[in-house]
Amino acid sequence: MTDVAQASTPNDFIESLSIEQIDHDQKIGVRAIRLFLQSRTSYDVLPVSYRLIVLDTSLLVKKSLNILLQNNVVSAPLWNNKTSRFAGLLTSSDFINVIQYYFQYPDKFDLVDQLTLDGLRDIEKAIGVDPIEKASIHPFKSLYEACVKMLESKARRIPLIDEDEKTHREIVVSVLTQYRILKFVALNCKETKMLLKPIKNLPTLNKDIEISTCTMATPVIEVIHLLAHKSVSSIPIVDETGKLINVYEAIDVLALVKNGGMYTDLDLTVGDALLKRPEDFEGVHTCTVNDRLSTIMDTIRKSRLHRLFVVDDEGKLVSVVSLSDILRYLLFEEE
Repeated sequence: MTDVAQASTPNDFIESLSIEQIDHDQKIGVRAIRLFLQSRTSYDVLPVSYRLIVLDTSLLVKKSLNILLQNNVVSAPLWNNKTSRFAGLLTSSDFINVIQYYFQYPDKFDLVDQLTLDGLRDIEKAIGVDPIEKASIHPFKSLYEACVKMLESKARRIPLIDEDEKTHREIVVSVLTQYRILKFVALNCKETKMLLKPIKNLPTLNKDIEISTCTMATPVIEVIHLLAHKSVSSIPIVDETGKLINVYEAIDVLALVKNGGMYTDLDLTVGDALLKRPEDFEGVHTCTVNDRLSTIMDTIRKSRLHRLFVVDDEGKLVSVVSLSDILRYLLFEEE
């Protein structure tokens, strides 16, 4: 388990600052970061070299799953060859929707091998879930606008769609993630060191919410239901005392499906399912309500993470801080 409590700013220096000074510096830091996001485009975040996988909507869902896992990616833009246009973003949520559908309609399970990506629309309608993510943004738009669009659409990533000047056909450039944006900020904005307010003093991050949890003995299919019904990307795993011991993520469902065949190992317990998890699992990142946003941003700079689980002194789960929460704070708070 990775703990983020090792602050990069000396504690004795922080203790010497008054509450008013910390509040003043926090506002200056947030404003500077906001201006930074407004002055940079999505193109600025893209690495010099990267790999992009785009899937045609006529592709079988089963084959698309294999492609994602073989290339170690968790999402891919979809392309409609008939209209020559971007058709949405395939994510782990879409595969979970398929599992939910065949769980509700087991008599249709024989059709699973023939299901294509453009058939996901019918799956969504049948089980009453949100349609596949279709939000996108032009690469020359500011990072601030990209963040706003992701928050509005409740998407954790957004495809960058350009247009050919001659043919006016759409071009899928890349996919921008919340993590990539926040790491870009952490690497290039020294003002992140000014964010010295503890989480407990930031209502956007210190939320009083009901957290769905599971145990090592919980059947995977129950966790899948939670992922779908709560519209979350992970479910924390706790012991009998409420202490956080691990996390089961949506991406773990994909690995389980791939290893056990199409939707056949879902009666396993979470503990048994974790044995099939890839060795490159990034770990569980935790913090406490006393940790500061500067510390969290430093962790984002050093480690790949998608959320932080807030625990108390005994390691018991208290809350969750998502990357969306951090972006929402940086964009809209401290006015």
